[in-house]
Parts: sequence; structure tokens; C-alpha cells
Amino acid sequence: MNFIISAVITFVACSVGLPIFLALTRTLGLYAIVQERRCHVYVLFGKVLATIDEPGFYLLPLKLGPAALIVNWLGNCHILDMRLDQEYLRSQPVNSEEGAPMGIGIWHEMFISDPVAYLFKNSDPRGSLSANVSNSTVRCLSNMPLATMMVNRHTMSDNVRNEVSPKSHEWGYKLGSIYIRKVHFRDIGMISQIESKVVNRLRQVTSAIKQDGANQVSIIASTAEREAAIEFAKAAAIRPEIVGQALQNISQDHEVSEAMFEILETQKIIGSGARLTVLPRNSELLAQLMAGQPEQATPAQRTTQPPSLGTSRPA
Repeated sequence: MNFIISAVITFVACSVGLPIFLALTRTLGLYAIVQERRCHVYVLFGKVLATIDEPGFYLLPLKLGPAALIVNWLGNCHILDMRLDQEYLRSQPVNSEEGAPMGIGIWHEMFISDPVAYLFKNSDPRGSLSANVSNSTVRCLSNMPLATMMVNRHTMSDNVRNEVSPKSHEWGYKLGSIYIRKVHFRDIGMISQIESKVVNRLRQVTSAIKQDGANQVSIIASTAEREAAIEFAKAAAIRPEIVGQALQNISQDHEVSEAMFEILETQKIIGSGARLTVLPRNSELLAQLMAGQPEQATPAQRTTQPPSLGTSRPA
């Protein structure tokens, strides 16, 4: 039972009593803990007693002397953030050499370089630095050629940084990297005109490409037609010679010649689309009867001849 009571008392003392004791001693100014990238500036009766910017645990009586016991009661302890900060200024008004209204977006980094100057030399160092960057941008980049302003941003960034840095360091707020990220037109009418010109130029280029393609196709087609016409003309020119030589070779054999001309005559008769009636030999009466029939006979009036007498069929 005694062990349990002792454990409970120890737990309560460590969890409640120790934080209260540390807070009381810290309030009395016996010690201070400086975090990473923080700076403590102790001021008593308008006088800076000490500046601690290294992280760690410090016994204030060793740093401030006896004033450490009253600095938290009668003085001030300013805790400053020494980390790198950044800001982006949008569309700073600048005129080019040609008179075009331009806007420049500039990004810059800053950090506290002198805590005492930051606290007492300027009531708003951050706002003053931003105003200084804006004024330097307008002063350094005005009346530049438009082509240089649109392309050469590294040199422009260096010019602005060299103009701002000395003055900002006097206020304890030092400028780090600076970079011009965006250069654009501010006049809506000018933007609309540029857009219309770009669209018209794109239409002209597109139509020129289409016209060039059509011309190339026409050239290829005309060349192919010309070559085809030449070849057809050559073929038409040598066709009679080839046909004549073939007929000459055929006419040397009388039987082959007669058979060929008979076949050609038959093909002509069949290809003419005329009605063909085949009659047996020595059938003059049947021929007369067939000739006496009307010319426009219907299919129902036509008489089919037996195979022994002949057949009638359309070609």
C-alpha cells in the first residue's frame, strides 16, 4: 500500500508539479530555451541587454546578470523567426521601350539578418522590403526593349536584386534570391489584338499548307495522267501493227482463217441482241411460215420448235 501511494504521488509530482515548477522558473528568468532558427532579444528600459540566436539551453543570469530576474517582468523578450520567407508580387506596372504596358510578376526571398535593426529601425520591414522591390522593379526595368523584356529574365532579376539589397540590409531584413517569373501584357485591348493577329496568322498558315498540298496533289495527278496518256498513245499506235501481223500469220492457213472469221461473225450476231431462229435444212415452207408471223409477237404466241425441227432462243 505504501508503494502504491508513493507511485501515485511521484506520478502527480512529475506530470503536474514539474511543468509548473519549470514554468515558474522560466518566468522568473532563470533559464531560457532557444529553438532552431529562432532569436531571443531581451530589452530592459529601452536598452538591448542580449541577443541569443543560437539554439540551445541557456541560464539567463550568466548571460544577462542580475537583470535576468526582472527582464520578464519589467522588460520584453522578443522572439524572432529567422527562417527563410518568400513573397510573390503580381503584375508590377512597367512600360517597354516601345510604349507597351507590361506587367511583371516578381518572386523574392527574405530573412532577418540583424534582429536589433529589424526591431527598432523600421516599424514594418517586410512591407518596406516589398515596396522597395516593387519600386526597384519599375525603376530598373522600365523602357527596356520588349524583346529583351520577354526573353532575358536572368539579367533583369540581377538588376533588381543589386538595386534592393543594400537598402534592405539597413533595416535588418536581407533580400535572398529574386526571380522574375512572369511578364505579360496589361492592356486588354492589346491582348485581344494580339490574339486576333495570331489567329489570322494561323489561318493563313493553315490555308497555305492546304493550298500547297492541293498543288502537290494536282501536280502528281497531272503527271500520272500525262504518263498514262503517253503509254495509251503508244499502245494505240502499235496495236494495228500487232493485229496486222497476227492476221497475216492466220491468213497463211486457209482453214484457220475461215474458222476465225466464222467465229467472229457468230460473236457479232450473238452480241447484237437480235432474235435468232435456227431452222433445219430444206425447210422452205417452215421458213415462209416463220417469216409471215408478226414482228412484235408476245411470248405466249411464240411456238417452240421441237428439237428435230429447230430451237428458237434469244441471244
